[in-house]
Amino acid sequence: MLPPSSEGPDGSTQAALQAVFAGTASEVGDGFFRALVENLARALGTHGAWVTEFFPRERVLRARAFRLGNEWLEGFEQPVDGTPCKVVIEDRRVVHYPDRVLEIYPDEPNLRSVQAVSYLGVPLRDLDGTVLGHLAVMDIKPMPADPIKLTLFEIFAGRAAAELRRLRAEKEVRAREAQLAGLVNSAMDAIVQLDGGVRVTQMNAAAERTFEQPSEHAQGMPLSTLVAVEDAAKLEALCRSLGERPPAERSAWVPGGLTGRTAGGSTFRAEATLSLFELDGHQHFTLILRNVDERLEAERRILTLSDEAEYLRTELRQLGRSGEILGRSAPLLHVLTEVRQVGPADTTVLILGETGTGKELFARALHQASRRRGKPLVKVNCAAIPAALIESEFFGHERGAFTGATARRDGRFTLADGGTIFLDEVGELPLELQGKLLRVLQEGEFEPVGSSRTRKVDVRVLAATNRDLGKAVAEGKFREDLFYRLSVFPLVVPALRERGDDVVLLAEEFARQFAARAGKRLLPLGPDAAGRLRAYAWPGNVRELQNVIERAVITARDGQLNLERALPAPDDHAAPAPAPAQVLTARELARLERENLRRALETTDWQIAGEGGAARLLGLAPSTLASRMKALRLRRHR
Repeated sequence: MLPPSSEGPDGSTQAALQAVFAGTASEVGDGFFRALVENLARALGTHGAWVTEFFPRERVLRARAFRLGNEWLEGFEQPVDGTPCKVVIEDRRVVHYPDRVLEIYPDEPNLRSVQAVSYLGVPLRDLDGTVLGHLAVMDIKPMPADPIKLTLFEIFAGRAAAELRRLRAEKEVRAREAQLAGLVNSAMDAIVQLDGGVRVTQMNAAAERTFEQPSEHAQGMPLSTLVAVEDAAKLEALCRSLGERPPAERSAWVPGGLTGRTAGGSTFRAEATLSLFELDGHQHFTLILRNVDERLEAERRILTLSDEAEYLRTELRQLGRSGEILGRSAPLLHVLTEVRQVGPADTTVLILGETGTGKELFARALHQASRRRGKPLVKVNCAAIPAALIESEFFGHERGAFTGATARRDGRFTLADGGTIFLDEVGELPLELQGKLLRVLQEGEFEPVGSSRTRKVDVRVLAATNRDLGKAVAEGKFREDLFYRLSVFPLVVPALRERGDDVVLLAEEFARQFAARAGKRLLPLGPDAAGRLRAYAWPGNVRELQNVIERAVITARDGQLNLERALPAPDDHAAPAPAPAQVLTARELARLERENLRRALETTDWQIAGEGGAARLLGLAPSTLASRMKALRLRRHR
């Protein structure tokens, strides 16, 4: 109860003021302000009362509670300029207009809307004198000066200011706690807070990931559940040691690190620091860990990548050697002659041959022999790309062209612009894409997936297949027009079994490469080993030979290739070993080719093109056959 005033307030005033105290005694925050405003308006008998908070940057007053008549105004906000509240805020004093307030502020809309007559306002100050807001009442009748009521009005203003200060301090504490939580949870290191009994009280996000459990599950756990038993004892001893040190020295590295234990049962090595702080007279510890295994794994990965890079550099150097086409057999020399002839042209070449014969090497040789050798050679394995993605792989796509197309992407034909594209396994192309490929070959243009814009390219096309495309055309699995467009110049790569002593030459080169890579020294191939290599049929051709020699090097004994372990066992159906091939001169090769073409022409009664023509019989394009006939001066004598 308030003591009676020296001037002796009457009983009704004393009762009203007691009601204000009683109404606000148990409230805090917005509830306190509403109770204060409601009881203050009732006690003073005014039409309205309000408490505001002042925001100097925006120069506005925002009501914490505003009552006008019997209604509450929610979310009330008003600029301070041009109002009687401005004098309260800026002059930091009580402002009282007992009558005719509208004559002083004729343009203030809120006063005019209720036909206000009187106004009383008191500033709410912080401890340093800064104005936090104000407490005010307003009436529609005169409000004579009353020293007792004014004094008590200021007392309630002091209580309102104290509540504003408390709320602001509480807000600042929450903001600082949020900043601290953000700082701790964004740390890469695991941070574990422990109480005086060395039990877990809190963990940051990195610690939750490190120990594979949420912080709330770990609360109350002894430290021994997170680290090895011997490390828990070491940490407890260090905790006692920190408690005996001066406050400025209560942190230390954990000597030798420790072994952490996850909830899943795995362990890891960690570097760690331990520090001590006191709060409310109680000791607390902070353990900060860094997973050393992760760092070591990262370093190991870096070393691995360095090794891989060096390996790739070695592979590139080896590719410079193994990329050469080795051999001196007549069939191979014939193909190399054709490579030299067609290489400088922009002619489309179809490379035919069994699997493993090295068709890609011949494609590289054709590219290197062309005027495009300074531009890229782009390889596409048509059999390795999913059918749904092959059009995008060839021609590119626009962003949003299909599900997953999050960005625009150029296709292989765009990458090969100005250079050469090698279509390996071209016989595996889906029929729906063959027409678009034909358009590129004929017109040098295409449209990316999802685009209506036509793209022009200048690309030489080399294709390869081990399939019989003529048969695929007859079966309706390959477009006839595309077949003829690709086979402008067919290039048939001989099988390894047709190349005589080339198998021995290749085996020696592969053995040298694999031995150097494995750090072994090998003796030259003996006659028996060479005979075994010649006798085998090599259905997998050069690729199979390479695999066999690698196995033979791995299992080599006393410097001798272990062909018994590496070479497949002979079977009754193996092709007979060809006789050693005789090396022919260029003139002899031309004579043989001329004779072969003559026989084909005589068989077809000198019909070159068409279903029963010599070109179809030889597997050549009619234009190619006509060109070879002219070069060899082959004509029909009548």
